Amino acid sequence: MLDAQAATDALPGLAALLADAVDDGASLGFWAPLRPSRALAYWHDVRAEVEGGDVLLLVAEDGEGVAGSVQLELCGKDNGAHRVEVRKLMVHSSRRRTGVGRALMQVAEDESKARNRTLLVLDTRTGDDSESFYRALGYAPAGSIPGFVREADGTSSATTYYYRHLA
Repeated sequence: MLDAQAATDALPGLAALLADAVDDGASLGFWAPLRPSRALAYWHDVRAEVEGGDVLLLVAEDGEGVAGSVQLELCGKDNGAHRVEVRKLMVHSSRRRTGVGRALMQVAEDESKARNRTLLVLDTRTGDDSESFYRALGYAPAGSIPGFVREADGTSSATTYYYRHLA
């Protein structure tokens, strides 16, 4: 887990990770090709959330640099103090299917439990490989919203929400 200073130090690697994921077709809120300045601006915003204590930033690194990351948004509402939103799990295209994503999600669950957070929620574009990944980790679908994502070509895609109760 990175604090604000470590997140600052990791900004170039995180920006490269985001650009790789978006350029490889991931639905992360950006269209390909992602400009480096736009990727850096996004991570500067995340760093501010980390500094404010609203978001935990988990990063997997290996000998080649940043291999993956995921964010945990801690709900600050009284009636949501048990809840975490899992945001933007991404794994570099050269490291997919090597266990990086699974390891990040395990740490995400461990960090959530350590903070007495027992409900994790997330969304992903309907039909993406990520759906089978989350289901394999024990996440259950809660429902879909048609037309949630506007694609670069003008078409739209649905998003599916998932949740998992932690014991």
